Amino acid sequence: MSQPECLFPDASPQSTIHPIGVYSLLGLATDKERLLSVDSLRGYLLGIAPQTNDTIVLNPYCVADWIGARGLTLWDDKFWFAKEEDVFWCDRQTLTPTLFARLAYPVNGIAICESSVYVSCQKSGYIQIFDRATGEPGERFPQPGVGTETLTIHQDALWVCDLTEQTVYCLDKLTGKIQFSAITPFPSPTGIAFITPATGAEPICYIVYADEEPYIRDNPNAESPYQLTFRDRTFIHPLYIQQHPAEHYTLSNGYLIELSYIEELLPLEAVTINQVEWRIALPSNTLRQRIRSIEPIGREFTIEEKEGQKVAVFKFDRIEANQGGLFGWKATIEMYGLKYALTPADIDDSLSLSPELQALYLVDDDDLAMDTPIIIEAAKAAVGTETNVLRKMLKIRNYVYDRLSYGIQPRIDTPDVALARGVGSCGEYVGVLLALSRLNGIACRTIGRYKCPQHPELRHLPLQPDFNHVWLEFYVPGIGWLPMESNVDDIIDRGPYPERFFMGLAWYHTEIGKGISFEKMKAADKPEHLSMGDLAINHIRFRILDELIPNLSC
Repeated sequence: MSQPECLFPDASPQSTIHPIGVYSLLGLATDKERLLSVDSLRGYLLGIAPQTNDTIVLNPYCVADWIGARGLTLWDDKFWFAKEEDVFWCDRQTLTPTLFARLAYPVNGIAICESSVYVSCQKSGYIQIFDRATGEPGERFPQPGVGTETLTIHQDALWVCDLTEQTVYCLDKLTGKIQFSAITPFPSPTGIAFITPATGAEPICYIVYADEEPYIRDNPNAESPYQLTFRDRTFIHPLYIQQHPAEHYTLSNGYLIELSYIEELLPLEAVTINQVEWRIALPSNTLRQRIRSIEPIGREFTIEEKEGQKVAVFKFDRIEANQGGLFGWKATIEMYGLKYALTPADIDDSLSLSPELQALYLVDDDDLAMDTPIIIEAAKAAVGTETNVLRKMLKIRNYVYDRLSYGIQPRIDTPDVALARGVGSCGEYVGVLLALSRLNGIACRTIGRYKCPQHPELRHLPLQPDFNHVWLEFYVPGIGWLPMESNVDDIIDRGPYPERFFMGLAWYHTEIGKGISFEKMKAADKPEHLSMGDLAINHIRFRILDELIPNLSC
């Protein structure tokens, strides 16, 4: 395995920047001393000091010209920005906008490199290159993602930040070929820039984010004073990347997480059972997840291994009727963002699955209804004549997204029922995806269990997830297991669907018990009708302890 490439080897953790008095920052640039951005709602052109959060309005007398501006960049002492379909430039001193080009659709991002002006346009689906001197359009190449994209040039590469994909791409600036990509730690990124610290250390990549967040407002004039409403949220945060070129993946910002999983004995009926063995899967060590420590809570356990996964085994001589108590585990885990950059051309189609993988992951071992007509027909229709495993998997995902909408059901139905109904939970999405993939010769397995609540600003506080969650991994011969979210990217009716979590996971995905049951219980005299839910209620708690930079381990 090759050594990872650290893009920012001298980096140390930087604080989140919260500019003062701003609402929606769209676009990010730098003058080598400060970060520069535009508050699109107020029309403010802002200078922001990364270390102090000091915020200066640079255009106090011409804010009207900048309302609706986005995609800010700075080149040769001139600002460039977009408004609707128009691209403007202006002298840094006079700030008088001059029209450079007008496109057929709204412009989202701009980047300059010598004589070339790069312009991104989501509606057209392309990044267009203009001649800076004449304004004439030249070459163009497809956008790497499906969302609105902002741009910058750094180290002779074109960097693209996609809002919907929650992803930063590094492209060849001549061909548009993706060199690598990285998941951002927060959703809704709206700008990207690189700034070199005063110490002369390696440049830091900063990402600006803009969206809305819900909060409880205290309205003293209302009969019920506590009201749910929304407010603007915009901030700037560094993005750190560790690249693994030979293995085709990158890691990005992570967090040190404490996860506790506890069962509280709370019998629903007066029953006594003997020789009880209660098994709970433990978090997995993976490319993006590293276990620092695991300790018991309430009761000691032994650790066994099943199919390469560790399981905590709790043993009771007897669980009495109406007995109380707590037992479980607490794990301290490093969790990072992960993104693969693989194309169908990278896959060797001559390689096949081993007999062992076929026996484990091409069979109906979990009520997948693989022998029902609706599933058999769907498996054929999903892939058509495609033979490349990567294209097949993406086509299966898109086929399922076209035919299912997300909704929580009273129980998890089999894939044939969920597909016929057209609505499914994450578990039912996974069931359909597993069935169609295995019928098409793609080894798949279930993974997941919980997602850490996405509040990294709330350090050392108890955080409870609202639901459990599952996704899957599929196997590519010659490459290995690749992750794929179940339903999270099904956000656009009939597509195009983002691919942020196709071969990628965010820092908050917790991987527990790959391909095995999460929890099982058996007893010498357990009544057939008795389940774990009849005996205990679970408690899941996260605590976010610190932010981590993946390249610190280089």
